[in-house]
Amino acid sequence: MTGALAGCGEKEAAKLANGEEAKLNFYNWDTYIGETTLGDYKDSAGVDVNMTLFASNDELFAKLRAGNQGYDVIVPSNDFVERMAAADMLVEIDKAQIPNFKNIAPEYQDVPYDPARKYSMPYTWLALGIGYRKSKVNSVPDSWKVLFDSDEYKGRIAVLSEAGDMFRLYGKYLGKSVNGLTDADLKTIEAMMIKQKPNIKSFHEDNGQDLLLKGEVDLVLEYNGDIAQIMTEDPDIGFVIPKEGSQLNSDNLCIPKGAPHPKNAHAFINYLLDAEVGKKITETIKYPTPNAAVKALMPDSYKNNPVILPAADVLAKCEYAKFNPGLQPKYEEAFTRVRAA
Repeated sequence: MTGALAGCGEKEAAKLANGEEAKLNFYNWDTYIGETTLGDYKDSAGVDVNMTLFASNDELFAKLRAGNQGYDVIVPSNDFVERMAAADMLVEIDKAQIPNFKNIAPEYQDVPYDPARKYSMPYTWLALGIGYRKSKVNSVPDSWKVLFDSDEYKGRIAVLSEAGDMFRLYGKYLGKSVNGLTDADLKTIEAMMIKQKPNIKSFHEDNGQDLLLKGEVDLVLEYNGDIAQIMTEDPDIGFVIPKEGSQLNSDNLCIPKGAPHPKNAHAFINYLLDAEVGKKITETIKYPTPNAAVKALMPDSYKNNPVILPAADVLAKCEYAKFNPGLQPKYEEAFTRVRAA
């Protein structure tokens, strides 16, 4: 989606006290930053942030695997933090430069995919589910069946374009753990996907909420925060985590190897973890925050919103995905066949 970074090769006269030029290149998801965050940071730190967008972890990984084109801060999900760290694609975080790490809730300070937060800082956590237009469905679509195994809404549904997430969620529908799929399961799921493909309008590129809001589809596989954003604009939009359970993700702030402005990157990450800064971001993106200082500042309308913060019994059926180096290429190869079918 993005080409070479604008201005990366230009010489800048302005230098910061840390010796780096007053620039930072931020590679982020769409609709995933506060409305004034980047401008506020330029005003406070004197650093011009150039933000470009990616649509999937697969795209992020492929772009960085080919060589860092000048990115300083990236936002991979939990299993891709693990994958990129294993591939030596990430810089170790110097926590001495991130004093706002103290704001992070204890349960997010040491996580299985990045023990002791060696390579990442937590940005959000999130749940996958079904966004839907209430007036266009026969009943609340509380099963993955409506997206994965039915022609009830033929031509009116959109699903993800990310291979691993799709296979793992099909696994959930089949009663499996997202981390328990076998080669035989992959063959079963690939056949199911190919059978279901005529009923799918779009494998969306991180714009499922826009497709739903514009009426281009009536049901979409999306993240809870993205649907929460558009629910404020349209009361006909609903969201449900299917009864079979779902996958949880955590998106993270990382510094890729070869970052041209590593000191600026640390300073920017620390800024994003500030309580007041994080509050403005969270008010805009409407995702669950792992930042305890931010959550404490949020109103009850956020804390009590079951779309943003699902109930405990719903979350009990959900799991975080682990990076599986044996299955990941098989997900991608099989999904390529599905998309080409």
